[in-house]
Amino acid sequence: MSDRRLHGLLDQAGVLAGEAADLLVRMQGEQLSVTRKELRDVVTAADLASERLIIDGLRRLTPDAAILSEEAGFSGSSEAPRWIIDPLDGTVNYAGGLPWFSVTLAYQERGRTVLGLTHAPLAGLVARYAEGGIATVDGRQAAVSQTASLADAVVSICLTSHYSPEDSERTSNVIRRLAGLCRGVRVLVSGGLEMSLVAAGRLDAFIGLKADIVSHAAAMPLVRVAGGKVTTVAGIASRDEDLEKVVSNGLIHDELLEAIRAA
Repeated sequence: MSDRRLHGLLDQAGVLAGEAADLLVRMQGEQLSVTRKELRDVVTAADLASERLIIDGLRRLTPDAAILSEEAGFSGSSEAPRWIIDPLDGTVNYAGGLPWFSVTLAYQERGRTVLGLTHAPLAGLVARYAEGGIATVDGRQAAVSQTASLADAVVSICLTSHYSPEDSERTSNVIRRLAGLCRGVRVLVSGGLEMSLVAAGRLDAFIGLKADIVSHAAAMPLVRVAGGKVTTVAGIASRDEDLEKVVSNGLIHDELLEAIRAA
């Protein structure tokens, strides 16, 4: 796809993401049905309404594209370009009336993300990425922080309800380790939002030790274009399907990896 067409698709998909975000804000004040998923994770009527709105819109925009979505799963040809959607990233936050949630959309061609959107309405964040020169957060060029020491860094980490006891213990060990090394450790649990905050220079790092593709596909290339790194704990460039996502401004990355491994 040419840069011009891709940038046009970014604008059209951005309208859809904005409509879904507005829907979520309206529905957050309602009495929502909540259904349990894996372990203590939940899905709400708002997840499903946002997903329907986005999928219907994307099928009109790109009828031949496949779609992988958080709740609906995969549909379409494995050979086709595909959309990756999280219609509500941060459902537990959302269901509790907290502002840390987002809508994320990524468009991939031949396995490479060429378009990414993260819209977090109550956090006041819109992140946009497209190959060929678009990498912005709230209209400004994405650029990671210049924090050069872990001691001066604010790091977020995911510790969520669908973690197994082993996942939770591993993450808790990392939190305890980082608490004595960093300026601050935050647990927000909306990975697309947190990775976008790293790309904007507002967080210095984000750690997801059991990440999923739908939450992070949109923001990973944005972080890299902004000057940051996304790797596994072993330090290898993280792919969409990798569970581990260690995201930073690059300057503190080695020090951060060392701390995680020590934990």
